[in-house]
Amino acid sequence: MAKHAQSQEARRTMMLNEPISRVIPKMAVPTIVAFLINSIYSLADTYFVSNLGTNATAAVSVNASLDQLIMMCGSMVAMGANSYIARLLGQGDEKKASQVLSTAFFIAMSLGTLLLIFGSIFMTPMVRLLGATPTCEAYSIDYATYVLLAAPFMAANFVMNQCLRSEGSATLSMVGMGFGGILNIVLDPIFIFGLNMGVAGASLATAISKWVSFSILIFPYITKRSLLHLSIKNFRPTKDIVTKVVSVGSSSLFRNGLSVVSAILLNRIAGGISDSVLAAVGVTNKIMMFPFCIILGFGNGFQPVAGFNWGAKRYDRVQESYKFSSRVSLIGSTIMAVAIALFCDQLIVLFAGTDDYMRRIGGFCILVQCVALPIHAWVAMVNMLCVGLGNAKGAFWLSTARQGTCFIPLLFPLAWAFGEYGIASVQALADVLSIALAIPIAVTMTKKIKKAQQDLLAQS
Repeated sequence: MAKHAQSQEARRTMMLNEPISRVIPKMAVPTIVAFLINSIYSLADTYFVSNLGTNATAAVSVNASLDQLIMMCGSMVAMGANSYIARLLGQGDEKKASQVLSTAFFIAMSLGTLLLIFGSIFMTPMVRLLGATPTCEAYSIDYATYVLLAAPFMAANFVMNQCLRSEGSATLSMVGMGFGGILNIVLDPIFIFGLNMGVAGASLATAISKWVSFSILIFPYITKRSLLHLSIKNFRPTKDIVTKVVSVGSSSLFRNGLSVVSAILLNRIAGGISDSVLAAVGVTNKIMMFPFCIILGFGNGFQPVAGFNWGAKRYDRVQESYKFSSRVSLIGSTIMAVAIALFCDQLIVLFAGTDDYMRRIGGFCILVQCVALPIHAWVAMVNMLCVGLGNAKGAFWLSTARQGTCFIPLLFPLAWAFGEYGIASVQALADVLSIALAIPIAVTMTKKIKKAQQDLLAQS
């Protein structure tokens, strides 16, 4: 118990007293590493499968929407729980924080189980709905089969990852996510080529890696080595907990829901032109996951710092953390955008092989997304500020803009006017458009922080 108290006190000291320029990177780096490893294994899936042909590559692109469906099952409660737990720990209420964790965990497992059941029953209609063409439908079914078996564990992984970060244990989160990602990379060629399983081998490798990640992530909870306690006894779906979690987490639910809808529409329009266009857009999204993961990981380092200090009424540090994160994200994303743009041809050819049409569309898609990358990075920081401070409305609008409210209205006009090039540019244009929402929200949030600081000074 004394060791536990010391850990909690050390965490409070870090969050409230260490320089912001040191705390946020300390929180962010393990998350960035874990995200990057996961993006590498996602890209490795696509790379190995691309050796089976363009149709197989298109199938992996289609099943990215299935991953987003599973993400929906866990991310809503995960993001809401992360935000609420960070504020509760800032207030020193560890008992209630453990109840929030346990409630979110078991809800996510239940939602993942429902997806497993209904997805398995309606497998063929599901992959067709996700955008599978007749030429890649069989591959899509092969890939979805094993991934669905891991759905409950994948959903729960989101909760444990987020909650480990909210209590300052980003390294434990990194180990859980990272080891599973490395294992997937090792298993891919063994199952796909060594055991001659083809696309189903990539799916099985992914499922096994998610099961292993689950085992690693749950270990500190069941051995009571974490600050929070995961237990069925702590399952408390009370009005207060559910409301607080859902109010903030709903932005993630709608974001992922709109992402699924957008991806399905994009897949169906791109597949209507050819599997090469469908594969090109899917591969581009996998390549751009690298800078996106760095931006998201950095934001996940910033968000609990902002939330913890907001709960502890250290408004000066909330403001400082936002300014620091905005500067770093803009500079870092610009550097990444230039680097990726310079090597876009070399990147896309790894997956396109001799398919010149796919190479041309994929290269264009990468370039336009690089142009919009700094805007995406800054908007992500504003979104994380809203999540950290419990601004559910701001988090909702920003999180749903990129692949929803700013994406869907552009998709059909661009596809109609410019064909495959319109499809390839829609994500970049949606990122640019989202800044119109982010600016007024950022102004409102900074005013809120300054007012809270002034009120605190007036009371002292």
